[in-house]
Amino acid sequence: MQTAAQLHPIFYFSSRRSSTKSDGWMRLGGWNSSKHSVSGNVQSVRILIPTRKTRLFVISDTDDGHLYAPVLEEDSSTNHAPCSEPETFFSKWSPPSYLWRGLSVLVIAGQVIARTLKGKVHWRNTLQQLERVGPKSVGVCLLTAAFVGMAFTIQFVREFTRLGLNRSVGGVLALAFSRELSPVVTSIVVAGRVGSAFAAELGTMQVSEQTDTLRVLGSNPVDYLVTPRVIATSLALPFLTLLCFTIGMASSALLADSVYGISINITLDSAQRALRSWDIISAMIKSQVFGMIISIVSCAWGVTTMGGAKGVGESTTSAVVISLVGIFMADFALSYIFFQGAGDSLKNCV
Repeated sequence: MQTAAQLHPIFYFSSRRSSTKSDGWMRLGGWNSSKHSVSGNVQSVRILIPTRKTRLFVISDTDDGHLYAPVLEEDSSTNHAPCSEPETFFSKWSPPSYLWRGLSVLVIAGQVIARTLKGKVHWRNTLQQLERVGPKSVGVCLLTAAFVGMAFTIQFVREFTRLGLNRSVGGVLALAFSRELSPVVTSIVVAGRVGSAFAAELGTMQVSEQTDTLRVLGSNPVDYLVTPRVIATSLALPFLTLLCFTIGMASSALLADSVYGISINITLDSAQRALRSWDIISAMIKSQVFGMIISIVSCAWGVTTMGGAKGVGESTTSAVVISLVGIFMADFALSYIFFQGAGDSLKNCV
């Protein structure tokens, strides 16, 4: 028969004339009692000793069929004393994810600017990211710009033809593409293609502790991972915007000539009279700002990823959404700054 016993530091005193009961049993205190007593025929001594709560349960022994009662004891290290400090609202409050992630965007932006001014840039990685953002994104950007240009041509030509303003179609399309459509459409495509990849890559590196490995090896993750992506996106997006503007205008002129009978020469001449150098410069400034927003937000959401594969997916989706919202907000702010007051760009092409 298996037995389980628990030893307690019990101290007792007895005299030579004392004896225990003939049945050999010793009477103990109650379940929660802190007093144990030892009874004898002649005298009894009551001793105050510390006790701990125990739980008994009976399990059948498979060896001999008898029952044995192991003792489960509560952890003596548990502190049952009341908490001396009262709980407050801020003791259990943690900032929401969007708040500290938004702050991380500002911190990473400041670090990128500071490290770039100090010249601590990993140029080899920057060239690799530049190739990834620029040449490998040309196809999808040009295809999108072509169909957007043809869609806007249909809407403008239908209405302007009824008003007899066929010579103004090219100028309106040129202003719309240069000031708004080309930088915004290009940035949306890059945010969906490149920004999501940045967030997924850095998020995977974060949850797999590869960024910690870079720190152990003596490399700054901002210099090696974040700064090259920000520089590459800021440099590649203006050139992609110019290409999208060119393809958009070309597709619009071809559609107006083949479907609505407006000559290509008339469309291009109208666009040349309406456009000014500031329109192209403003488009490049916008696209550069949009590129910085895409790369910084995507990298910030990537390096703050938690929760494994699920966290990587959520960070990727959230990075694209926040990037698009930031693009639209920045587009409004820059348009309000660049183009105030009444314009006179179309008076030369009416």
